[in-house]
Amino acid sequence: MRIGLDGFPLASPKTGVGHYTHELARALAQIAPEDHFELISPTKFSEGITAEVDSIPNLRLVNPRTNRITRRWFGIGLPRYTRRASLDLFHGTNYEVPLWNRNRNVITVHDLSIFLHPEKHEPHIARRAQRRLPIMLRAAARIITPTEAVKREVGERFRIKPDRIAVTPMAPRRSFHRLPLDQCLPLLRRLEIEDDFILFVGTIEPRKNLVTLVRAFEQLLARTSLRPQLVIAGGHGWLREEFDQSISRSDLGHRLRLTGYLADDDLRALCSACKVFVYPSLYEGFGLPPLEAMACGAPVIASRIPCLNETLNDNALLVAPLDVDELANALERVLSDDTERKRLAEKGQKHAAGFCWKETARLTMNIYKELLQERGRYK
Repeated sequence: MRIGLDGFPLASPKTGVGHYTHELARALAQIAPEDHFELISPTKFSEGITAEVDSIPNLRLVNPRTNRITRRWFGIGLPRYTRRASLDLFHGTNYEVPLWNRNRNVITVHDLSIFLHPEKHEPHIARRAQRRLPIMLRAAARIITPTEAVKREVGERFRIKPDRIAVTPMAPRRSFHRLPLDQCLPLLRRLEIEDDFILFVGTIEPRKNLVTLVRAFEQLLARTSLRPQLVIAGGHGWLREEFDQSISRSDLGHRLRLTGYLADDDLRALCSACKVFVYPSLYEGFGLPPLEAMACGAPVIASRIPCLNETLNDNALLVAPLDVDELANALERVLSDDTERKRLAEKGQKHAAGFCWKETARLTMNIYKELLQERGRYK
């Protein structure tokens, strides 16, 4: 088989969809060495991606040339390339697939935040996505979601039969495993982070509910003798004015550290060294950051929302996402109780070990084969 995957998410610094695309492509190439895979993008890939993919013989990066017409990528440029390259199938890993290729398109829908929480997104981005996603779903023969929760949402909102939608859970990236504390200390000192700290990892955007986290942190400092730092590691997103205002009013000073976007090695060190990892998101499709924190041995507090209930189960301490008091109480409980902190850390690490990108790739490959068998292109 010759399979194309959307390489657009790998043309800029990787966030959630970029990590999914990269890990899935690598794992597919590993489990199916006789098949050929292409990551396709009209824009150049980052140097780090290029160096890693060059070492995998059946996975390559493709940058088709575009012109004034084919720059309309998903409507003209990509459909034209898929025909000329004789791809058996195209997998849109970021909500987009080539139009006019319905019988051989697979699309991943990571979440429906743009529909369920449009106020948390920039208006022009929300309008575009709300207009395009139904078109893309009609242009795909199979739909992949990361959780049963998202599968239900997609099926109900777009009236899609369950047999067109398959669930393939994600997994912690290979680099996420526990580091000894002494290997983490140089990073902590460079970032001016103290030994006792609470960690959040993710893009700073309204959906991540960081205003609630800051308020709970303020309450923790006000009513207890605990003095941890709150470390927020992630790039700047959109609509962050409310978060910035809450920071300016808080007067937290050195108690709050904003690191900006960090590489995986730095995130692994932070997850390995933190006292507790907190993920208060209002909505997710899967919840990879808390699972990766678990893989590094961090005890996790997360929102009690459908996808995190499914992904984390009872291996994290779950709280109502907008309840400042409940989150503050959970932070105090984990930070004050060594036994509880150790219990959560051990349960979480064991739970995270049950997720594997090769299994994600195997499930995804089964979807490809089933579709192509239906189309008479695979035996």
